[in-house]
Amino acid sequence: MAYKTKILATQFVTHDTKRFLLSRPSAFQWQPGQGVELVIDEAPWDQEDGRPFTPTGQGHDQVLEFIIKRYAEHQGVTDHLHTLAPGSQLLMSKPFGAIGYKGKGVFIAAGAGITPFLGIFRQLAAEDELAGNSLLYANKTPADVICQQELEFYFGEKAIFTCTRGNFSGYGQGHIDKEFLTRHVADFDRYFYVCGPKAFVKDISAALTELGAGSQSLVYDD
Repeated sequence: MAYKTKILATQFVTHDTKRFLLSRPSAFQWQPGQGVELVIDEAPWDQEDGRPFTPTGQGHDQVLEFIIKRYAEHQGVTDHLHTLAPGSQLLMSKPFGAIGYKGKGVFIAAGAGITPFLGIFRQLAAEDELAGNSLLYANKTPADVICQQELEFYFGEKAIFTCTRGNFSGYGQGHIDKEFLTRHVADFDRYFYVCGPKAFVKDISAALTELGAGSQSLVYDD
């Protein structure tokens, strides 16, 4: 791993998702949307392969913010990360990834797949460049939506939230799929940013292609 860092503070943002503030190594540089691998620097976790996470702040921030969902059923890295106290040490890789802002378009996310987009949204908001973009965001229930108030502030009516496990007032119902895209996207001649579980990214990318989106307009990590 290229860098050492430590946890400065943590805070819940949903029932199973936490905000982590980490010290920023002096030489660390990245672009919003890029990810890094993190390793917990304590035995036996330091023998594990790095897990990918995305800094969610802006490039000029003095600390690094990560928003990390806990998958307790896996009894793995995210589960243990959520138990760590400030001062705990982590190892971090150099940044990588294909997600980055190319131009106005539609951001499509499921669950924790919103995290690579948060840094992009915050940068665009700071530059007053959010107009012309929109968001489609799927979660199981309203309790699972990450940073909903912030997203509503950025996008207003251009943010559409849908829930897959029930009918909730103020939210759409069902998965984001080809039919959903047909109802909520008027123009497929624009950029589409897609992030979520691998199957979600694969299915949405295929649906967008069928609906007329060009391959060069699809932005996602393989």
